[in-house]
Amino acid sequence: MILLQANDLARRFADDTLYEGVSFNIQTQDRIALVGRNGAGKSTLIKQIMGEEPISDGSITKAKGLKIGYLAQHVRTDWNDSLSIWDTMLAVFQETLALRQTAEEAAMRLAELSDDTQAPAYQAALERYDQLQEALTQRNAYAIESDIRTVLHGFRFYEADYATPVSQLSGGQRTRLALARILLMDYDLLILDEPTNHLDMTTLAWLETYLAGYKGALLLVSHDRYFLDKVVNQVLELRHHRLHTYKGNYSYYVEEKALRLATEEKAYAAQQATIQKLEDFVQRNLVRASTTKRAQSRRKQLEKMDRLEKPKQDKQAPRIQFLAAKDSGEDVLAVDHLAVGYETTPVAQDLNLQVRRQEAIALVGPNGVGKTTLLKTLIGQLPALAGTYRFGTGVQIGYYDQNLVLPDENLTVLETLWQAHDTTDEKVIRTILGSFLFSGDDVLKKVSMLSGGEKARLSLALLATEHDNTLILDEPTNHLDIDSKEVLEDALIAFDGTLLFVSHDRYFINRLATQVVEITPQGVETYLGDYDYYQEKKAEEALIAQSQASEASTEPKATNSANPAQQDYQAMKEAKRQRRRLEEAVDQADASHAQWEARIAQLHAQMETAALANDQSQLAQLHQDLQEAEAAQLEALEAWESASLALEDFLA
Repeated sequence: MILLQANDLARRFADDTLYEGVSFNIQTQDRIALVGRNGAGKSTLIKQIMGEEPISDGSITKAKGLKIGYLAQHVRTDWNDSLSIWDTMLAVFQETLALRQTAEEAAMRLAELSDDTQAPAYQAALERYDQLQEALTQRNAYAIESDIRTVLHGFRFYEADYATPVSQLSGGQRTRLALARILLMDYDLLILDEPTNHLDMTTLAWLETYLAGYKGALLLVSHDRYFLDKVVNQVLELRHHRLHTYKGNYSYYVEEKALRLATEEKAYAAQQATIQKLEDFVQRNLVRASTTKRAQSRRKQLEKMDRLEKPKQDKQAPRIQFLAAKDSGEDVLAVDHLAVGYETTPVAQDLNLQVRRQEAIALVGPNGVGKTTLLKTLIGQLPALAGTYRFGTGVQIGYYDQNLVLPDENLTVLETLWQAHDTTDEKVIRTILGSFLFSGDDVLKKVSMLSGGEKARLSLALLATEHDNTLILDEPTNHLDIDSKEVLEDALIAFDGTLLFVSHDRYFINRLATQVVEITPQGVETYLGDYDYYQEKKAEEALIAQSQASEASTEPKATNSANPAQQDYQAMKEAKRQRRRLEEAVDQADASHAQWEARIAQLHAQMETAALANDQSQLAQLHQDLQEAEAAQLEALEAWESASLALEDFLA
């Protein structure tokens, strides 16, 4: 069923055309990504859909009674801040809860009249009660509390948090709560602008799984390419004032876009060659009597020819290159039982890490576990609380700060880079800045006036011109658009030095990492592969932990000759360890299930694309992949159920 249809949509401002000729439709169960460079018109198009922006040309047709939900990137809430988290979620179901109360009253009335079940009053009350129950069933009214708990848990709000007043939540927590609310609001079409902001990796995996089962259609704006790969089955790109449609996920879009551009360029070049030959023939032969007719025929051919428009390349992206002035030694960094934190309070401890030349190591872990704190300790901004770390011979460190701290906010862009290289000619400095998209008067802007993306590009320019052989990067893709992220990735892949970085960008990690190091409050775990490999291993560990927990619960407890107090202490300590193992098993199995759920959604999207292309061989392979993914998903679900039951038994 078509929920919404746009026909030849345009938005113009005076003589400036933002886009025109935009046509698309959104059907039930569509998962659509809207992508494009900053300024291409994504937000404007969404506002036109929401009726908040004028339509210059064309039309938008919506299905009768269509319910559209929209969550903007910068959330503005009109909640009652004195309410608790739980009551704020319950407010979503105010009408249904009132209906439930009415049904309870109807049940009481029915009971009062039950002495004479044949009486008209009883029959009327029974009919009323049945109507209410049918309405409640349609609304799934008796699952409200369960649904709320599921979504709150997914966004890392637990029962201990339910009573917290909304007024006490941070900006990131409010954003997560707003997303949790809108997911339960039963919209036919849900539009989400940058929904992955403020979410850690575990929450992202849960959200990807939840959205795969969302019964409405989705229109998503996001710079998170991994998220788009897992969730969407169609990509709409606003480029050069037009809309381009790709029937697949994000990776398909990247490949198909490159293929289309190459095909268009080849066709254009071939036509230009044909035109040149025809024009040459006309010029040579038009004045000669013997060939005039043929020349006139060729000229008519030229006049009737449908000229192809020259393919437009994407607007300029930064040109980034990292070149080390000299190589480091093979051993770059040794971290031995390191504790990091602030003053005397450790955030993470017992950290052990070995880094060798040309490795690219991604540091991952929950928010607040100490990833950035570790980086700041390694570059000397914070003192180590315990343990040691040592850099190897010839190591030269370049650091990228996620907070975009630049030397002096009062300097211009030109002065900032020139100050770092004061013996370099101004023309050279301007050329370097030009490669990072600072040209003309842009170089005279004060740093304080730059946007987040501009500050990120200036920080990368400073980093690239230092020519260090070891780069320590803290969230380097923040503030960058997708094109700039890909350019940065290509530059870092080509870099001949060593990388140690923190990133929530799973696509970025997949392209770069040779190792993933997970930081926990107790230490580190190292995984020799990219992010997908890390996820696979975490799923395996969850199954092993669940199996061990089951075995431990059936083993007879050994007698202990220690005194009662010591026995109580040891028992309490072991109980805490056992509970932690069981909780980790539940979380890891949940993450594994989410991963396979997202993979299945991705395969379904790829199968649709292959079916449209009538690619039978690819369909056969995808069908086999789907069967394997569904089997793995079932195993993960069984592991989660077993782990959850084991945890419930333990806590009982």
